[in-house]
Amino acid sequence: MLSIAVTALVLRAADPLADSAQQKLDSISDQKLKPGAVVTLSAREINAWIHEKAVKAFPDGIRNEHVDLGPGMADGNALVDLTKISKSKNGVNPLIARLIEGERPLRVAIRVESANGRATVFLTHVELSGVAIDGSILDFLIKHFVQPRYPDIKINEPFDLDFNIDRIEIQPTGVRVLIKK
Repeated sequence: MLSIAVTALVLRAADPLADSAQQKLDSISDQKLKPGAVVTLSAREINAWIHEKAVKAFPDGIRNEHVDLGPGMADGNALVDLTKISKSKNGVNPLIARLIEGERPLRVAIRVESANGRATVFLTHVELSGVAIDGSILDFLIKHFVQPRYPDIKINEPFDLDFNIDRIEIQPTGVRVLIKK
């Protein structure tokens, strides 16, 4: 009985950095922060949190995920198998599936502008297997691989920030979330 409890604890044990990030995100979503509060997530916390979420959401489809932060921008890299992370029950067109099947390096770069309770996430660069993806191919990938999982996603268009957030600032050392005063 003790060995079952220990095994359960070991399996349940999460990365303390991911836990720290989740606690900070929970403090924002619970809306119990004082007006003017600032919540800072370090780059290490963000990477640990993303890893934990990716493992749970896509256990066979994503690995080696990593985000690098810069002033107002983020650059994410991972090895992905798009056919394994597709949420479509019928899959994608067989010809397209052949072109994208198997594990491939993916790089996504974004720039974020945020102020006065609004933000815009600009998709600045996408590469799959070292090849830049844009135009109708990028639209196809977003439609079939991103929007089914995140139907309310806004890319290249402004959106309101929830949870009384005034703005989000991305810096090389981490992300600052500023609560409205």
